[in-house]
Amino acid sequence: MKLVVALAGASGSIYAARFLKALSEIPGESYLIVSPPSLRIFSEEYETSVSKPEDILDFVQVKWKPDLKHKFHIRSFHDIGSDIASGSNVWDAMVVVPCSMKTVASINSGLTENLIERAADVSLKERRRLIVVPRETPYNRVHLRNLLSLDEAGAIILPASPGFYQNPKTLDDLGDFIAGRIFNLLGVDAGLYPKWEG
Repeated sequence: MKLVVALAGASGSIYAARFLKALSEIPGESYLIVSPPSLRIFSEEYETSVSKPEDILDFVQVKWKPDLKHKFHIRSFHDIGSDIASGSNVWDAMVVVPCSMKTVASINSGLTENLIERAADVSLKERRRLIVVPRETPYNRVHLRNLLSLDEAGAIILPASPGFYQNPKTLDDLGDFIAGRIFNLLGVDAGLYPKWEG
């Protein structure tokens, strides 16, 4: 599996962290892009200090000690000339988790002012899977129109709305539910939460 994974400046660092933890244990490689606001939000929500994407990966590895089978390639948020800014490079899917409404609006409008927006634009134009995990509530009409337009353009909208039928006991359980739903959309059973049996 080859992914582009982006953290795009919204609350909900737990969803990114638990997704990266589980992804670390799956063979493959991914490009990681982290926006500057995401670094600040991650630091605040986890009461730690991260100043670059590598710090987030280190945090995940120290906190949960995953069995590392996945290789991460860091790409600069500001580098719109990066290799993954071109459709001539191939990846299986892109996941934006969490995704700010600013990023949703930019992708929907075709703006490509940073590498997250550009890679998402490439994903759509090359007909690759783009999974967007917005973390905002409530949605206003502008949010809903932008999300609907992204869906119509081929993106998959996966709101960060964890289920409770799996009887979560911890915040990590809630993070795992959303991470597991992302993996389901990628065709991977990561075993992060029990399936509903009816």
